[in-house]
Amino acid sequence: MEDSVKKILFVSSEMEPYLPETRIAKVCRELPQGIQERRKEIRAFMPRYGCINERKNQLHEVIRLSGMNIIIGDVDRPLVIKVASISAARIQVYFIDNEDYFRRKQICRDEHGKFFPDNGERAIFFARGVLETVKKLRWAPDIIHCSGWISHVLPLYLKKAYKDDPIFSNSKVVLSLFDDVTTEPLSPGFANTIQYGAIKPKDVTLTEQANGMELAKLAALYADGIILGCPNVDASLQEYCASLGLPVLPYEEETFQDGSYMDRYNAFYDDLLK
Repeated sequence: MEDSVKKILFVSSEMEPYLPETRIAKVCRELPQGIQERRKEIRAFMPRYGCINERKNQLHEVIRLSGMNIIIGDVDRPLVIKVASISAARIQVYFIDNEDYFRRKQICRDEHGKFFPDNGERAIFFARGVLETVKKLRWAPDIIHCSGWISHVLPLYLKKAYKDDPIFSNSKVVLSLFDDVTTEPLSPGFANTIQYGAIKPKDVTLTEQANGMELAKLAALYADGIILGCPNVDASLQEYCASLGLPVLPYEEETFQDGSYMDRYNAFYDDLLK
């Protein structure tokens, strides 16, 4: 590829300071800043969960990016895009919002700990919302780095439904895997609902009662590289990723202690783009 500033799109389920600290939220806050400091151009996206305080975090709607509808299960869902800035890091964060999917106060489970029955649809909406917004921005990413369960639909969509879009023609997918993958079922009929555009049934390796583990494996199938983001990624998921023959960056705790994981990730991106 030509020697120009590389563009990295971070698509995350969680990010500090908008959500409490978890391994994912911490990495997804630090990494975009670190990669930007390593002379790459970045954009960051996450869902606008109802527990995020818009006034405190100074979120505001971007009218020029909002307004389109995304059809899921024959129902039109308005896409609302909001943005906030992490001034200390000189980073803007885009938020995917929708009244039905993201206004509830919990992230993926109700107050009783029950997995939301529409989580699969929420992941579909999030993936399409991100890709459609990036198209409107006319910003062609070299790497799309997906972190967290709700980003796991995006690799399939990028490689099958959006593969002919010039914005994404050279994009590579990096998938960071964590311990947030669940074996609980996703939305009813998810294997059918996820089919969109040029996606065929044979492209979707999901059972009728698809769960989060199956979706994670589907994401890996359409990724170009895998990063193990924590020490306790499910063993069967790791074995599946190894069977695909993809580049896999193993987890190394000491690099998170001293911050050098950013150099490892940056080198991983560069290797994929050679």
